[in-house]
Amino acid sequence: MTASMDEIVALCKRRGFIFPASEIYQGINGFWDYGPLGIELKNNLRDAWWNGMVRTSPLGPDGEPLQIVGLDTSIIQNPRAWEASGHVGGFSDPMVDCRKTKARYRYDHLHVLRAREASASGNPNQLMFAFTEGEPDAAKKKIKKLAKGANEDDFEAVPLKDIPVSELARVVGPDVNEPGTLTEPRQFNLMFKTYVGAIQSEDSVAYLRPETAQGIFLNFKNVVDTQRVKVPFGIAQIGKAFRNEVTPRNYIFRSREFEQMEMEWFCHPDTAVLWHEFWCKERTKFWQDLGLSSANLNLRAHDRDELAHYAKEGVGTFDIEYRFPFSAPGFGELEGVAHRVDYDLRQHQEFSGVKLSYFDAEKNERYLPHVIEPAAGLSRGVLALICEAYTPDPARPSQVYMKFHPRVAPVKAGVFPLVQKEGMPEVAEKLFRDLRKKHVVQYDPKQAIGKRYARMDEAGTPFCITIDGDTLKDQTVTIRDRDTLTQDRVAIDKVAAFLDEKLNV
Repeated sequence: MTASMDEIVALCKRRGFIFPASEIYQGINGFWDYGPLGIELKNNLRDAWWNGMVRTSPLGPDGEPLQIVGLDTSIIQNPRAWEASGHVGGFSDPMVDCRKTKARYRYDHLHVLRAREASASGNPNQLMFAFTEGEPDAAKKKIKKLAKGANEDDFEAVPLKDIPVSELARVVGPDVNEPGTLTEPRQFNLMFKTYVGAIQSEDSVAYLRPETAQGIFLNFKNVVDTQRVKVPFGIAQIGKAFRNEVTPRNYIFRSREFEQMEMEWFCHPDTAVLWHEFWCKERTKFWQDLGLSSANLNLRAHDRDELAHYAKEGVGTFDIEYRFPFSAPGFGELEGVAHRVDYDLRQHQEFSGVKLSYFDAEKNERYLPHVIEPAAGLSRGVLALICEAYTPDPARPSQVYMKFHPRVAPVKAGVFPLVQKEGMPEVAEKLFRDLRKKHVVQYDPKQAIGKRYARMDEAGTPFCITIDGDTLKDQTVTIRDRDTLTQDRVAIDKVAAFLDEKLNV
């Protein structure tokens, strides 16, 4: 990974992938808008997930297609659902505030630079310099200014949570130049609160969903009663979720409004380990098939102290991680595959008073299924695809091209008349109109052909189709490959079939 996030963010803004939300009003932290290229990329990833998970579900260990159905549930549910799920009482992050700047930070996202000698000798007067994870440069500058006679090599980075609370008085906060401004950590609930109805009172409180999974659990009985499904089976959903993150950061990686692609796989408790292993492999393969390099992917088991409440009794959670520029050489979470045991169904059964157990007529057995949950961030998936695709062009050092897998590329082909005369524009426009019935294509008749190629390359378009003087003679066109730069002559009536084959339609 050679690109920086600054370079990637600049390209996304310049080419219309992603814009800051409410930008003309100086934006709003943690919210983003997807531009014309960004929404096509996001929709292509969403469709690839839905097609691969629901419409053409994977083959199971026995070689037979799995049963997976879809849902689209409400963003606002009865608030009792969030009490049952544990979100009202337990969905919180530790935070610290800066008394001087009033800034708020996730406690587990802060690190400090601590003097190596002080860590060994326990020097009670040695300052420590806090910084947000992955951004130590400002703290290093403070060492030169505030720690006289020291340099950054004398310091080591450690998580702030590893520093005793009693020593916070020695910590210089990320945005100040004096120690002792950070408060002790306290819990902060991440759910957005709203009200339902005309009167705002405690009786009308509701919440924007912090995850899409609970809507699936609330409809488990409806699906079993109406869809002739048998355990094991899955229920999938793609939708928006909202978390009032203390410190949204790293572009769209951690935002307050985002989209999730989640599937709850209901299985017999005795088979949970088998299915957990299956879904870890299957989901990793999905990302590889869309072009993410194996070298940039990592499968990591959660440590026990980071497991969610629902996973502590099961086989745990594995994260499929991606090496983002801001996490390199390490990784950031892309998708989780969790064993939620029967926690959610058991909780909703208890709180609602409705039986949610499953009866297996063939085995004459009634039980609450265990759940394996592959849950991916659609927004994070888009970011991973963008980071993977960003490729400097060795032939033109000042330019880059976006090497998207053809399945997810926002624009599949550009159609160009070589010049705007001799009948070429008419032929090109007719081909464009025919191709756009099935694929996202763009018609671009202006400027030199090299500049048009460069525009398409930067947008990630895999193929460019040029109508030239020979087209009018032999009814063939030139198709240029974005990655190899090879150019092939193809009969004009075969172009649609060419794209179908290359795009795996």
